[in-house]
Amino acid sequence: MRTMLLGGPGSGKGTQGQRLARHYGVPHIASGDLLRAEVRAGTDLGRQVAGCLDAGRLVPDELISDLMLPAVLSAAEAGGYILDGFPRSVAQAVSADAALAESGAGLQSVLFLAVAEQELVRRLLERAESAGRSDDTAEVIADRLRVFEAETRPLIEHYRAQRLLIEMAADQPADRVTEAILAALEARDGK
Repeated sequence: MRTMLLGGPGSGKGTQGQRLARHYGVPHIASGDLLRAEVRAGTDLGRQVAGCLDAGRLVPDELISDLMLPAVLSAAEAGGYILDGFPRSVAQAVSADAALAESGAGLQSVLFLAVAEQELVRRLLERAESAGRSDDTAEVIADRLRVFEAETRPLIEHYRAQRLLIEMAADQPADRVTEAILAALEARDGK
């Protein structure tokens, strides 16, 4: 199982990634979690990316690739991965696709969790209140949504062209989204 979750901030990538990882017995590798851990640990990388995270901007390609690719390759060698939040731009995808393919660890599917912008904002504001996420302020949310539209949304066509994309309506309860994802992945594997 080598799957990537794609969707706007608040689309449920983290929730679905954790559920799929448990179901398939593979790691859930979330770029945001790894980056926030680097910031908390005060590493050189953490200091370099802290400003990007606080402002809702994408981390520079080289830095995110240096962090994510070793984790993804290691997970692929151990049986697979559920990738969440990387790549986030077509440039990152082209580079990551080449590195992963060279190692036999390329993506088998990409799940796009489609959620309307208004629902994304509602979910993120709710998460900010309940989880105390400092990167979920109204201003940062607006910036993150703009970045998603400009930088990440083009990945939909990138992966559609590779026949990897599976689009899911993710504006329903999480359990129903999980059921739909599992059914879609099983149907795809059966082809």
